[in-house]
Amino acid sequence: MNPHEVGEPIWVSPATNDELKKNIVKEFKIHPVIAQILISRGFRSFQEIHDYLYAKLPELHDPFLIVEMPQAVNRVCKAIQDKENILIYGDNDVDGMTGTTLLTEFLQDVGANVFFYVSNRGTLRQSLIVEALEYALINECKLLITVDCGITAAAEIAKVAEKNVDVIITDHHEPTDKIPHCVATLNPKLMGNTYPNRDLTGVGVAFKLAHAITNQLTAEGKIAPKKIDLKRYLDLVALGTISDMGSLLDTENRILVRYGLKQLRKGKRIGLAKLFSICDADLNDLSTFMIASKIAPRLNSLGRIDDPRKGVQMLLVKNADVAEKMAIELDLNNIERQKIERTMSLDVDSTIQVNPEIMNNKAIVMVSDKWHPGVIAIISTRISKQYNRPTVMIAIDKGVGKGSIRSIPEFPLLPTLKECSDLLINFGGHDFAAGLTIREENIDAFKSRFIDIANQYLKDVDIMNKLHLDAEITFSDITFDFMESLKLLEPYGNENPQPILYCDAWQTWPPKIVGKTHLKLYLEQDDRILEGIALGKAAHNAKLRKKHLKLRVAFTPQIKSSIQLIIRGYQILAEGPPLSSEQQPNHIQAESLGERSIQ
Repeated sequence: MNPHEVGEPIWVSPATNDELKKNIVKEFKIHPVIAQILISRGFRSFQEIHDYLYAKLPELHDPFLIVEMPQAVNRVCKAIQDKENILIYGDNDVDGMTGTTLLTEFLQDVGANVFFYVSNRGTLRQSLIVEALEYALINECKLLITVDCGITAAAEIAKVAEKNVDVIITDHHEPTDKIPHCVATLNPKLMGNTYPNRDLTGVGVAFKLAHAITNQLTAEGKIAPKKIDLKRYLDLVALGTISDMGSLLDTENRILVRYGLKQLRKGKRIGLAKLFSICDADLNDLSTFMIASKIAPRLNSLGRIDDPRKGVQMLLVKNADVAEKMAIELDLNNIERQKIERTMSLDVDSTIQVNPEIMNNKAIVMVSDKWHPGVIAIISTRISKQYNRPTVMIAIDKGVGKGSIRSIPEFPLLPTLKECSDLLINFGGHDFAAGLTIREENIDAFKSRFIDIANQYLKDVDIMNKLHLDAEITFSDITFDFMESLKLLEPYGNENPQPILYCDAWQTWPPKIVGKTHLKLYLEQDDRILEGIALGKAAHNAKLRKKHLKLRVAFTPQIKSSIQLIIRGYQILAEGPPLSSEQQPNHIQAESLGERSIQ
């Protein structure tokens, strides 16, 4: 195998605890396989399991548990009372757009004078808040509230304060240096913060601020209890949380997304409804996967290649005709983004093909002055997943590199970026997704140091792809009732992927290539036959055309017209001679399979 090729993943067996499994089944009256999945995912107490499976909206945490929330709420309430102009300043991704929309709409609903401004990716990050300050001064705003940004901008925020504009930061990124001096900093990741949910996204923190303001205004009798229905903003919270890969293992995020999906299905936000329609997305069949694959990329395309303010305008729009025009423009933007992405992908893939020695290291750092800085995040995500390595993609423009970094669970980024901070203009983000800016003359030194740290820190096994199995199951257990009970684990997403089950089965008939690139398998266990689809595995057809082939298959079950297995991997346990090209029985009909993605 060439160094740049990706090998078959290592299968990681699920953790077992028979006594705990028996107790979970007894306590919650759930299927033993569901109980095993919970054990595999680290659940050990009944309370944790109950919260994960059944937590409801009233169980959201008190927003005043966030440090400095009282100061933030008092300052916003003063601005509302004194009719001061407020500027909401958001980051340019979906998390920032949704959080900006939420606070803009909410503050308008409680009678505030509100403006919004969204950062533009083409500008250096440290000058973004200065730009927002100019906008605030032009519009005579006395209060600036950041959304999904600001925690690493102490120097820039000091400049805002010098102009007598108060600042409240709402952010969820890891603090990396001096905490900005301002009215209040709302961030569940602040040192010493005791808020129970460290995994709130930017829009989640914005929602908490809205929740706290509502509680205070209601308690003071300034608004009627029924004036503000916070549930109607949860569509934005779900959209931003899913798009920003917020943890869906965390109970509070699960509540926000679960109820947010219900709100989205109502189709009340007209701009989003038109966007769903353009994407051929059925609101009745709405899922986290649909949002991540169809909606988020289209909104993100604004922040990558156009003007992200249009995203907020589309989420706020009330006119159906305007909404439709905006949705069509957004779709065209996304097509343009895909073209740019394809060109960059070809460049990256061919570079790795021609320079296989890149794979001798445990991290990948690639640089070009031909890349679009708005698309490097998509490429770094794909390359990091494909080769299971920390990956940095840097696009150079006018002597400055903008970098996007993605990593693997074994290699948190922020400690390494701090070690490289003397070479960087700026950096920020999370341990597994971050960004940086760097002068062109420092890139070689950064590349060398970043790769050296990864080579020292990571072991060979860390960079091998892994298939984490959740539970063993028999075909007799895979019923429609079981599929219904699996829904307890939804919503799926970051840190809470769809379960991967496994079992041993016999291949009954030869596999069939469908949709040109996929392989359909016919699997039998104890007289029951199920079809499996191995996506992108058409090239394995010859290897699987053997008589008496016994396979261990890892899969995710799904319901189409019947129960079908999405094959995640297989191992050949026993094999015989090649199969002849006998006809398949009439009841196994060949079918065309279009491109599908694994959730």
